[in-house]
Amino acid sequence: MTKTAIEDFARHLHEKNFLLSDSNINFSSVAETSPERTLRKLWEATDLSANGFADEVAQFYGLKRLTLPQLVAASALTERFSPRFLRETAIFPFEAQKGRFKLAVADPSDAASVRAAEIVLGGPVELEVASFEDITTVLGERLGGEEAAAPDAGANSARSDDDIESLRDLASGAPVVRAVNDLLEKAMELRASDIHIEPFRSGLTVRMRVDGLLRATPAPLDALPQALISRIKILAGLNIAERRLPQDGAARQKVARTEIDIRVATMPTQHGESAVIRLLPRDRGLLDIAKLGFSPADEAVISRLLALPHGLIVVTGPTGSGKTTTLATLLSILNEPSRKILTIEDPVEYEIQGVNQSQVKPSIGLNFATAMRSFLRQDPDVIMVGEVRDSETAGIAIHAALTGHLVLTTLHTETAAAAVPRLLDLGVEGFLLKSTLRAVVAQRLVRILCDRCKKKRVLSAADFDADPRYQAIGLEPGDSVWEPKGCERCGGIGYRGRAGVFEVLELNGATRELVGAHSDAHEIDSAARRAGMTTMIEDAVAKCRTGFTSVAEVLRVTTVR
Repeated sequence: MTKTAIEDFARHLHEKNFLLSDSNINFSSVAETSPERTLRKLWEATDLSANGFADEVAQFYGLKRLTLPQLVAASALTERFSPRFLRETAIFPFEAQKGRFKLAVADPSDAASVRAAEIVLGGPVELEVASFEDITTVLGERLGGEEAAAPDAGANSARSDDDIESLRDLASGAPVVRAVNDLLEKAMELRASDIHIEPFRSGLTVRMRVDGLLRATPAPLDALPQALISRIKILAGLNIAERRLPQDGAARQKVARTEIDIRVATMPTQHGESAVIRLLPRDRGLLDIAKLGFSPADEAVISRLLALPHGLIVVTGPTGSGKTTTLATLLSILNEPSRKILTIEDPVEYEIQGVNQSQVKPSIGLNFATAMRSFLRQDPDVIMVGEVRDSETAGIAIHAALTGHLVLTTLHTETAAAAVPRLLDLGVEGFLLKSTLRAVVAQRLVRILCDRCKKKRVLSAADFDADPRYQAIGLEPGDSVWEPKGCERCGGIGYRGRAGVFEVLELNGATRELVGAHSDAHEIDSAARRAGMTTMIEDAVAKCRTGFTSVAEVLRVTTVR
């Protein structure tokens, strides 16, 4: 595209108010810029999608507009051209009826590319307009096998570098940047904890985890899946050229005037790379024990345990049950100038002022066990280790609790009592565990009923006939419970937010005597219940009766014993 043509087309876009107000591209000083790159810069300076921009190009030059399905169905002539030439010029040659040659172009004024195509094809060509992204997509499908079959390894490497640069340019373009920003803003609006971006044969699928459950969200229409994933990789500082191995990264991003931390994990799949973005708002004011959902009795037990000078406190539950939030809240309670607190986490999700927090880095040998050994030389009062995963970490944690430190950690067990045999299975001696283990907190997360639309209902005998678990969790016909309805505030779901249901097993008296080399979780659980422990199901049902959550949520997250 010539300099004059660029200025004319830019003026056309300006008159239609498509140029961004903050665009600072000087279109009158592009003398030595390649045509395709210049037109791409012009596109990035607009608020148009790839297809919308191509519509304007076709209208301005009075040419026919081609869609992606039409390009895919065309009889391609790509084998007559260099793949590098086609990618750099953004043209797609194909044969029409009666032997006519056509070019799908993103820039119809690139006379040099059109003339080169005419020389190769041996005759005149007709021009039709397609978007940059559609041409990139169809070239990727048509040229993939050709490039793989090329015998020259050096040429393959050069083409691969060119492809990566093209993908980097596309990922930095305004449409893709806007698509990623829109996804992040939508996630913040829905209060989502994760964004799942998954490629399938039928196209890209986007889902967001809201209050623990995945919810489908419309995928961006103006961004290629590869470009979208590449943009996310660029944000997280990952290698966009590596598509065969999983990668993990993190970044700090400003979304809708709110600063958030994001964690990104990519995974190669059959139809491309999938990505999961974990959203961690930096202004989360959740570190308040009253917001966790402890009953008054359990909160009193927790407060008493945190006053102990040493010992081991374990929080258990499956992945996504809120263990990290509970630990961070307990640390915030312990966080006083008189205490030195050290943590080793994977990763650091809550930043707590005054607490020395470290993150594991397996690539350099920094894991939970090595960090714990170093912690003991740092004169700490409180140590938090993100998870006890192996016998080495378990042994060091027990040793730290035995030598005058308060140690907080997590385990993956179903109940509080199951933590005892699990620690024994990891190699902890029974007599040491009996001396150090102070309490185990087991938890799950239930969704909170929306205050604006929840409705009250009296259980009938038919409910118990339909689901016998109603009786198993302690409900009876005639009991009043609350159910979700759905309104504008909760997005029609009936729930808004989550809180925990807990059981706090304090090791004392009869329960402590049961801790030994052959401890049985069932016996410990029974002894704790006789001593007054409230189980998770009992805690959940109590919350259900008060309208805090629903019976369906109780049955979803708890197991009837």
